[in-house]
Amino acid sequence: MSSSSERSRVRLDELMSRVRPELVPLSQSFSYFSVTPLGGDEVHQYLEEPLAALPPALAASLPRIEIVLAPFLERGNGRGDYVSFERPPDHRQIPASRLLTPDAVTLAFAIKEEDMADYHYAFYNAIAGLVRWEEQNPARKAFTERIREELRTEVHGEVDDKAWQRKQALLRRPSAIAKEGKIFDEYVRQAFEDTLTLYLHGICCDIDVEPGPRQMPSRHLRRRLELLTQYFPPPAGFAVLPEQTRRR
Repeated sequence: MSSSSERSRVRLDELMSRVRPELVPLSQSFSYFSVTPLGGDEVHQYLEEPLAALPPALAASLPRIEIVLAPFLERGNGRGDYVSFERPPDHRQIPASRLLTPDAVTLAFAIKEEDMADYHYAFYNAIAGLVRWEEQNPARKAFTERIREELRTEVHGEVDDKAWQRKQALLRRPSAIAKEGKIFDEYVRQAFEDTLTLYLHGICCDIDVEPGPRQMPSRHLRRRLELLTQYFPPPAGFAVLPEQTRRR
């Protein structure tokens, strides 16, 4: 007999195999399925609004994306994450999950009991993780040069904790900075993802960067955002920097 926990959850890949024909198109590249019904305002807040703020140059580079909105998500044990109808234990609860298939990428997000700002952060963080990072990517080259300059001038802090941890691992091994090998590359990639997440979130919504001992000084953060603006300009009517106009 199945346990109650098994009946209240389903593995993400199994769910997608059942509901893929029911995906609702949002654009040529995006479609979605909501495990629980959504009202019109919710569709706008969870889907239409964040997608409308994506820079066209970035959106055009993304693979086909299937968005799943679920009550909760639970970390799996190596066989894939779960969509859950009941709140998982804290140590297993996750805000987002990703499933790769030959034809598309499935991005699942937990929305029950989730603050909208936290949802938008998870959404843009997942999008940032899909940006291609090949050697010939001009944004990669420019961002790497920015990081080199920050390291040379000993700029303190980072945008988010994941990049902070990567940066500390790099700084503990000065030779890794000079060689620019795996540890350096992992830090640059994470710093790019964290900065792009903030950039995309800032285009969509009015957000504040919380000050703290690990936070990068605002003038250096601004230089990163200005760089991203060059390669991924906001859609018409949107902005991220104070002097730019924003549609409201």
